[in-house]
Amino acid sequence: MNAANAAVTATHAPSLGIAVFAPNPQAAEAAQQSVQQLLTALNLAQHVQSQCGLATQLLGEQATTSAMAWVVTWVLRADCITAWMPGLDTLGLCQRMGLQPHSQADDLTREIWLTLLASPLTQAFPSVDELTSAVRMRQFIVNAARRTALDFHTQQAERPEDCWTYHEDTGFTVRPGSALIDALIKATQPEASGTLYAFSCYRATEYILLLAIAQEASISNPSLLAALQTQWETRAIMSGRFHEVFLHETGSMEAPLPISYYIPGDRIWFRNPDDASSDVAGFEGSWVFYIGNGQFPNFWQRDKPFTLTTKCLDVYHWRHGTQRNAAGELQMDEALVDRLVDASLLDPQQVREVFDRMYRLRDPKGVYASGGCMDTTREAPRWIRPHTTDIVLPGMY
Repeated sequence: MNAANAAVTATHAPSLGIAVFAPNPQAAEAAQQSVQQLLTALNLAQHVQSQCGLATQLLGEQATTSAMAWVVTWVLRADCITAWMPGLDTLGLCQRMGLQPHSQADDLTREIWLTLLASPLTQAFPSVDELTSAVRMRQFIVNAARRTALDFHTQQAERPEDCWTYHEDTGFTVRPGSALIDALIKATQPEASGTLYAFSCYRATEYILLLAIAQEASISNPSLLAALQTQWETRAIMSGRFHEVFLHETGSMEAPLPISYYIPGDRIWFRNPDDASSDVAGFEGSWVFYIGNGQFPNFWQRDKPFTLTTKCLDVYHWRHGTQRNAAGELQMDEALVDRLVDASLLDPQQVREVFDRMYRLRDPKGVYASGGCMDTTREAPRWIRPHTTDIVLPGMY
């Protein structure tokens, strides 16, 4: 890690963990006991410090984010963070703790809780129920991302015709009578359809996020699920509007998150720091999720998930795979990129050089200087419970 990024990590110590607001001391105590039971069931309670009190005393200026006066906080003990996530690098957490989140569901739950508890910014929730839903949506995201396999295209898109239809004014909408959850699964998981459908990586992440939100709504907010169903039968919410409606973003260019701090279920962006190859449609960067245990999904070759190293190599070699077709249009030779990545992996010195170039926080938008491919922010679903959800659908316009 270079000095600049080491400084970024250091500015976020100590960790602030999780906060749940409550209207009175009795509700705060009940919340504290409820989370204590969850942590005990995961064998994590002994590693966590908790406080209960007035929000103004425990959170200071952050208390203004809630109208409720009381708060309970939980944070992973400093010695545990040092041992398991040094520098708030969560990529090696599972290896250090012996967790197997890809085969053991409880270990994925533990990894999510541990990374939340070590958060450098307060992960605030209006209730324990909302916290529980947030953890479960992250589980849904990880599980769906692992199962997703697609055919990468930037100029065309396909969906299962029995449950999706397309119009340029409304995007891909669900046919009446087709359940949104089933339609999303069929479009992204070939076991459900027998087909790989054409997607961009950005739209693929939207479908996985929407699926997780819909799955959680089916459990905790059926009215929201019904509204989502109606919305997607009428008009798809996409791109910037999708981000505004369904996601909250943590970190910023001015106050970046630690460079390797990830919670399973985070949506993240790896920016292409090469000016020339970033002009190839779809290769401005790569939208993926963190799926735990140091891995990121590969939607195009599902059996070859990325590590941070291989993801950096992949994005780096886009500059070498950029070509022009017979019409003079820029395009990417992805097979060449794959070969170059494989060749680089055989040369430890080249791996170190490329990683050093890419493992840096990205430059601002429009700037291509000394920055790398690492983003400063993370994205996750908004609150979803009936009385506290901050998801506001834009209407059936």
